[in-house]
Amino acid sequence: MKKLITFTIFFTSIISFSQEITGEQLLEKAIEFHDPNGNWETFKGEFFVTMEMPKNSPRKSRIRINLPEQYFLVKAVKDTIVTEYAIHKGDCSMAINGNTNPSEELKKKYSLSCKRAKLYKNYYTYLYGLPMKLKDKGTIIHKKVERKMFKGKEYLVLKATYNKEVGKDTWYFYFNPKTYAMEVYQFFKEAKDSGEYILLSGLETINGIKMPKNRAWFYNKDNGYLGTDILSAKNN
Repeated sequence: MKKLITFTIFFTSIISFSQEITGEQLLEKAIEFHDPNGNWETFKGEFFVTMEMPKNSPRKSRIRINLPEQYFLVKAVKDTIVTEYAIHKGDCSMAINGNTNPSEELKKKYSLSCKRAKLYKNYYTYLYGLPMKLKDKGTIIHKKVERKMFKGKEYLVLKATYNKEVGKDTWYFYFNPKTYAMEVYQFFKEAKDSGEYILLSGLETINGIKMPKNRAWFYNKDNGYLGTDILSAKNN
């Protein structure tokens, strides 16, 4: 009888494991937690991010995103330098310390360019639009969901890759198995020991969306600390 009970438990655990949710199902549950009312698709709002880095002064940024109008703005203050980038339906503008028509010399000195404006737009809309951004065209959500331990905690891990037109990095998203909150994400580039992992803590609600408040960045290769982004609904 004891052997039969042991076998039954073992067999049940195999069935339970085989019936784990798929990647798409996990993504839907995570979106339901972070964006229960489906607000991201028509997001238009403002938030503030302070980036703290070792041996460096903080950078404070105001970000405005209006997805229906295809508008993005980031105004950043670091020490005495104020930079501003805006993109509206593909048209880009920039400013440095209030100068909205900087010379080529100033652009070169402060690395001002439309390419950088687009980089910021993609960075902020992607990271602060997660996990909803994983529904974007060109994203490949892998069917298999793994259970992994990371920093002493168990997670449901979703793997995402991208069509070559979109990107080459491989991303892993770690979700709380009870709440489906996104608590870690990690990406790898093609080179060995490349990429970073980001530890998420706290929540800030922006336009009804639960966004991670703190994002602490580390190198995959040596756990080296890079910095922390701190989100706020108000300018501190």
